[in-house]
Amino acid sequence: MLSIGMILLILVGVTTIVLIILGYQYDSQSGQVEQGALLQYETQPIGATVTVDGRILSGKTPTKSSVLAGTHTVAMTKSGYETWTKTVNVKAGTLTWLDYARLVPVNRPAVSVMSFPKAFNTLASTQGQALLVQPDQASPVFTLVDLSTDSTPQSTITLPTSLYSEATTAGMIHSFRLDSWDTAGRYVLIQHTYGDKNEWIELDTKNVSASINITKLLDISISSAAFSGTNGSTLFVLNKTDIRKLDLSAATISRSLVPNVTSFGVYDSDLISYVGTDATDASKRVVGVYRDGDSAPHVLRTTSSDASVPLHVATSRYFNNDYVAISEGSKVDILYGSYPSSPNDDGKSLVAYDSFDLAQNVNQLSFSPKGYHILAQNGASFAGYDIEHKLTGMSSVTAATTDVRPLQWLDNSYMWSDADNELTIREFDGTNVHTISASVFGQAATLTKDGKYIYSIGKTSTGYQLQRVRMLLP
Repeated sequence: MLSIGMILLILVGVTTIVLIILGYQYDSQSGQVEQGALLQYETQPIGATVTVDGRILSGKTPTKSSVLAGTHTVAMTKSGYETWTKTVNVKAGTLTWLDYARLVPVNRPAVSVMSFPKAFNTLASTQGQALLVQPDQASPVFTLVDLSTDSTPQSTITLPTSLYSEATTAGMIHSFRLDSWDTAGRYVLIQHTYGDKNEWIELDTKNVSASINITKLLDISISSAAFSGTNGSTLFVLNKTDIRKLDLSAATISRSLVPNVTSFGVYDSDLISYVGTDATDASKRVVGVYRDGDSAPHVLRTTSSDASVPLHVATSRYFNNDYVAISEGSKVDILYGSYPSSPNDDGKSLVAYDSFDLAQNVNQLSFSPKGYHILAQNGASFAGYDIEHKLTGMSSVTAATTDVRPLQWLDNSYMWSDADNELTIREFDGTNVHTISASVFGQAATLTKDGKYIYSIGKTSTGYQLQRVRMLLP
């Protein structure tokens, strides 16, 4: 039989293990056992040394450690890279993920990949697989660059004259504008303006002959359009003030899915978020969502605020919850739960989660690609919000001029800006800012899917160049 002393020793051991699992640790300063918090670290690239409040951890990233509740300074370092730092405030019994740190090389020369005399517009695919370069606004000739390999093979794409209207009409002024890629990186929407008319073309970059003049095919006026899915055959469009679904393979147009719309966006191929006017009172504006297949849209907010007050909506999903961000003026409200599935549960399946304010009216509102963060921006000023920890970071883009474009998401936690003709990246809360290279304002920049390079457009003495900066050292 076990002695009483042995039993007590076992109980003490088990209790100690349980306390350690729950995050309790001994505070040498207070002489008490306190529940701590867990920090999880990861970097791109991995293998970084982690320092917490000046103490070096034994493991390298990815790794973790327990800390007491309160404020802590974390640094992650790796030879050849700039130091990543952040101050975090953690609560007892919580888990904080610092798994988004992107280490930036100390030496980061911009290497030219290709040169061209003119660059009217460039558009990068959503996952950094490809880039389209448009030298001339009036010409439907594009250079397609494959960014998925280091050799960056290039090809020239020319829209056939049979694809767009009045191609051979003498004196006709044509304008082509790259609009958006589909998520798979094959199809591109192009707006073609000729004279005072406008039409939409879907470019198939793998098979140009299979490209479609959407406006001609369906005889429909379109003011804005968005891909649904990755096959290129399904689109949601704004036809006057109605959102409709187009099936290009079947050459069909749906009924009006959402009426009285002024702007919309598509999330995850089948969820539409929109801003519009009330069906019964045009003096009121509404914000809502519509999921493909629903019998009717779902109004989430009705407001009587003046039309000069900006109103925006964005949607996403984070872990097992759906999220909706609504900005009205300078305030951003966040709802979570599940998107309405029937007209009867409008506003009931989504409940208030949090809110924050920007100093000015919000002119841009978006979620990061995987829904971790929310960006609210007005010019150079912006607020980055952390969904998991309900934290807001206020910051601004430093620029000598007032010409600041909306920030773009580089990945799930970092954003990029080209203000002052410099490509800079920063985290969602404005920290860890790095100037990557000189770049041309208004052109595209993208991070390759493997995180190896950042591509951008640079200026040369004879024109322009596609350039890249290596982010993962060999």
